[in-house]
Amino acid sequence: MDFISTRGGTAPLQFTDILLQGLATDGGLFVPRVWPKLEPILDTDSYTDIAYKVISPFTAGAIPEKALRQILDETYSTAVFKDKDIAPLRAIGDDLFLMELFHGPTLAFKDVALQFLGRIFDYVLEQSGQKITIVGATSGDTGSAAIEACKGRKNISITILHPKGRTSDIQRSQMTSVIEDNVHNIAIEGTFDDCQNLVKQAFGDSELRNAKNLSAVNSINWARIMAQTVYYVAAAKALKTKPVFAVPTGNFGNVYAAFVGKQMGANIGPLVIGSNRNDILTRFFETGAMTLESVTPSHSPSMDIQISSNFERVLFELTGRDADKINTWMRDFKDKGKFKVSPAELEKIRSEFAAYRCSDEQTVETISRVYRDHHELIDPHTAVGLSALEQSGHIHRDTCVTLACAHPAKFPSVVKAATGITPALPAHLSDLMERPEKYQIMDNDFQKLRAHLMGT
Repeated sequence: MDFISTRGGTAPLQFTDILLQGLATDGGLFVPRVWPKLEPILDTDSYTDIAYKVISPFTAGAIPEKALRQILDETYSTAVFKDKDIAPLRAIGDDLFLMELFHGPTLAFKDVALQFLGRIFDYVLEQSGQKITIVGATSGDTGSAAIEACKGRKNISITILHPKGRTSDIQRSQMTSVIEDNVHNIAIEGTFDDCQNLVKQAFGDSELRNAKNLSAVNSINWARIMAQTVYYVAAAKALKTKPVFAVPTGNFGNVYAAFVGKQMGANIGPLVIGSNRNDILTRFFETGAMTLESVTPSHSPSMDIQISSNFERVLFELTGRDADKINTWMRDFKDKGKFKVSPAELEKIRSEFAAYRCSDEQTVETISRVYRDHHELIDPHTAVGLSALEQSGHIHRDTCVTLACAHPAKFPSVVKAATGITPALPAHLSDLMERPEKYQIMDNDFQKLRAHLMGT
């Protein structure tokens, strides 16, 4: 399997190369040169069996079958995930389900991909005798999941940037309480988009990139995307239908993984996007214009994003893989804070996705109503997705699945305001807020980040 860049300036590469690079040297994102077709999913297939069928076409020729199966068996085990189904479905009405993605070690959907990513990094680095420096930005959950997956690994140094004061206390503590020599946490004076831009600058600095062998764990890394595709395929198999999926999203990686499953031939229905008040994606689907605005803190901080990096991959596909057009749009977005697609292009994108916004007030009301009607506590991000699904009109018409992306205990103040109940952390995290923390505060200054990375 060869991979190409959405911007057309990087020679085709194999899986192990794009795993370690993360971002293409031309600034683009990697996608497969051709879409593989998914093997039939059998009723007897376990989650690990489905993961092998989804992932193995992308790793063909790079990771031996036996090694991949061992990595998957170790990742999707009850030693790592607290539910044997990994992503269990919980009914909250007729033909309406929550897909619980928070049974991993850090209680967020990012664990499903990052526990796999940490292990496959380990395998590839051990085989090649290389070391890497991972640098990533997080709006809340990616950082803790990446750190949990990479902590203590001898061939990996990991630096995670988070926006100072813009994650929940629990999200921050999950990152900063990991005291390992290979783990570095930095609180940036700015927004998530500032953090993400610093990461992109790091990857754009060829001297730094080569000296430290930089790699990425954000959803720009294809391995994250393919691992997330698995749970959509698993849900469709379990429901024996073509479900509508509602996905709360900011960076577009999670919902893009469902799109990947559709390209592979999986039985996946319409895709509904939920945005919070930072609604750049919803505005795009309304107008065809991607217009940068300021980020405003919300009840769903992991979605407080204006630059949705993975959207570039969808644009690339739906323009017939027109790298020149992608380069023009991305240059306009960087220079002018805006680009606009044609009406025909917008219609094509709308044929795959629909997007809706959810205010903080709607978020609280949705959490409250789900608890009142179904005795289920949901986190604010899940509420945003469910609100979007309700607005879409698919409920009572189709089988619908809302992604429950985080455990409600990660956002106790919002959940308590909505329900009067403070959700408890699971036993393995019950002392989290008493654990010592280690992190540094840094200005939004690339030269300071560069000096830190060169010194790790």
